[in-house]
Amino acid sequence: MKLTKTQYEEMTQKASPPSHLFKDCLWAFFVGGAICLLGEVLRQCYLAMGFTLTDAGTLTSSSLVALSAIATAFGWYHKLAAKAGAGTLVPITGFANAVVSPAIEFKTEGLVTGVGAKMFIIAGPVIVYGMLASVVWGVLWYLLRPLFG
Repeated sequence: MKLTKTQYEEMTQKASPPSHLFKDCLWAFFVGGAICLLGEVLRQCYLAMGFTLTDAGTLTSSSLVALSAIATAFGWYHKLAAKAGAGTLVPITGFANAVVSPAIEFKTEGLVTGVGAKMFIIAGPVIVYGMLASVVWGVLWYLLRPLFG
């Protein structure tokens, strides 16, 4: 079947969904902001309970990871991501989702070869790079510390 350029463009227009860029950007902005707001509310609650600023930050991060993992396990995070797109990529919740999703997907292969091995498919390189970078910077700091007093 030979198509002219205009026929091809018409077929492409029919097959392509319309772009809702502005609406999608607004959704991403508000959902990402809501996740960050939830983090700030959690931090303020932990501070009100008497935790130190450092402990409140740690508890907030842990809570956001746990909530994201639970939402991923129930399929809620995927539904939210389908609607909000990049708004759900707020680093800590997006990272938790990236770790939990493959683990859930491969749970039928068993705890070790499925969940244990597949859990780090996406997150593994990030963890390895983070650990390696912290070791390198720690060694550099230790070696260069005498130069800076």
